[in-house]
Amino acid sequence: MATYRLFIAVELPDTLREELADLQTRLKRDQPPVRWVKPEAMHLTLWFLGDVPGDQVSHLKIAMMLSFAGQQAAHIRLGAPGAFPNLQRPQVIWVGLAEGEAHLRSWYDALARRLPSLGFHPDPRPFRPHLTLGRVRHEASAEQQQRLGAALRSLKLSSNHTWNLQRVVLFRSDLRPEGPRYTALAEVDLQGLEAASG
Repeated sequence: MATYRLFIAVELPDTLREELADLQTRLKRDQPPVRWVKPEAMHLTLWFLGDVPGDQVSHLKIAMMLSFAGQQAAHIRLGAPGAFPNLQRPQVIWVGLAEGEAHLRSWYDALARRLPSLGFHPDPRPFRPHLTLGRVRHEASAEQQQRLGAALRSLKLSSNHTWNLQRVVLFRSDLRPEGPRYTALAEVDLQGLEAASG
């Protein structure tokens, strides 16, 4: 039976992707050794499922519908840039949230009540909503990492805009030499659910 590499993520509005692309452009000025995420591929991951047998997909669709019944759209505002594991040795570059983090945690918790019965258990690390901008290449020197960390510390957002997040998608990820390709297998539109229940 075929298996698929799957994850559940929040779809981003185009205007939010443009804001994140602007942050990437400003960080690219020093030409750091980073593999940047393409703006059209940006999303906010709620749950990485890993390699999943094809016959589980229909069960995951139902679990998503049940998890998000009664949930409302989230309003977010971007916060400070950061890096995993830290700004001294950045490996994954991201932007956090100044507003809406608690709402997204409630979405994650809703999934955490449904997915373990299908064999998908929460990550032992606490859920921390973030938007990935890029991944530092393995050949990056310590000096390059330090310069990148300093650039992240000084990076300021160009707007104080808030965004409405309402679409949660089950994605299939196909790894390719030019970068991963994402295909939507199912989605829940929270705006539609609100209208149906209102």
